[in-house]
Amino acid sequence: MTDIKWADHSACDIGRAIGQGEICPVELAESYLGAISAHPDGQRIYARLTRNRALDEAMAARGRARAGLRRGVLDGVPVSWKDLFDTAHVATESGTALLRGRVPTADAAVLRAMSQAGTVCLGKTHMTEFAYSGLGLNPVTETPPCINNPQAVPGGSSSGAAASVAFGLAAVAIGSDTGGSVRIPAAWNDLVGLKTTSGRLSLEGVVPLAPKFDTVGPLARSVEDCAQVLADMENRPAPDLRGATLAGRRFLVLEGAPFDSIRDQPAQGFEQAVTRLEQAGAQIDRATLAPVEEALALSPIIYTPECYAQWRELIETRPEAVFSPILERFRSGRDYIATDYLAAWDALRAHRQAYLAQTAGYDAVLLPTAANLPPDAARLMQDHAYFTIENLLTLRNTRIGNMLGLCVLTLPTAIPSVGISLMAPPMAEDRLLRLGAAAEAVVRGV
Repeated sequence: MTDIKWADHSACDIGRAIGQGEICPVELAESYLGAISAHPDGQRIYARLTRNRALDEAMAARGRARAGLRRGVLDGVPVSWKDLFDTAHVATESGTALLRGRVPTADAAVLRAMSQAGTVCLGKTHMTEFAYSGLGLNPVTETPPCINNPQAVPGGSSSGAAASVAFGLAAVAIGSDTGGSVRIPAAWNDLVGLKTTSGRLSLEGVVPLAPKFDTVGPLARSVEDCAQVLADMENRPAPDLRGATLAGRRFLVLEGAPFDSIRDQPAQGFEQAVTRLEQAGAQIDRATLAPVEEALALSPIIYTPECYAQWRELIETRPEAVFSPILERFRSGRDYIATDYLAAWDALRAHRQAYLAQTAGYDAVLLPTAANLPPDAARLMQDHAYFTIENLLTLRNTRIGNMLGLCVLTLPTAIPSVGISLMAPPMAEDRLLRLGAAAEAVVRGV
């Protein structure tokens, strides 16, 4: 059986080893499935395995590798899927008792695309209920562990997705991001996470939260992995990341709101990373931008009515089945009136245009991915005020990218559970990924 040491390598490195005949895809899949079953937290990370599918896909990948017909770099590489991506004839429950027993008949469009690229579906990972919290706490199903602190939450809502990669139980994970749900767990588990532009990837077969903001994105060990996953989902060649450099690149550190109430370690890790970017040849400016502050102020009226409208009928049939802080967040959207909601969207569109105009001269805008470290899970369960404060602080910085309609990449820094985010204009993922490829080793100091 393939040595599980490969679980510490990037997905693309694993894929290249398959292509060179160093790894058998079937033995690799068996190694991952065995490791998940044997891991003490395996059932806290995976909601369910797709064992038969994984082995069938691995055998097909082995056949292609032997015949010299591999479909791409990730052909035969094991992938985990957040439990809101439909899997044909396998339960997809979005972390809630209200969808227990929901079994779709077809795969989500992005899962079909990744299967066509040859990846191996290991199973479905646990998540925040309905994807409606950045903390990753879910007493209804399971709360996965954080790689850096066994007493803390892992970040959400793609909590199990991050844990599956961080603990070596998947080569790469696919999550979703509505207000930070890829980037927070990626940052808190020392991974790379990509929030794609809203509308870039299909949401067909993805259990929704707020469709105007829902996006699909990978959590991985490298920027290259994220670039390859995005390319495979779009059935196109991955961007060429070779030769990426920071020399002469212009970055704007976004001051103001992202630093309000920031904790010491996130601030320190971010500033260390910015210093390293500057030492590598990047030009750094700093500014507070009014469109950012104004867009954040619109967040409650923009998000909560859409989320509540999406799930109101189901939630109100059995509200007692929903974790109370999640229920409270949903119900906070029920009292806004339509005229205020529509006016807020008009204002947000104007703020988006103003932001893009003010940042047009920069390659990316920088900010701390999260202003806090992973909070204590037990205290979150016992202290409602603590849950509310920490959840709002957790999502404050990431929500900027969603509100402004941007693509965003988070990179791990030298301090555990601290990430730095690079924000770029809509649909600029390939350019952002080249910047990330140049920056990822620099910001970690390696």
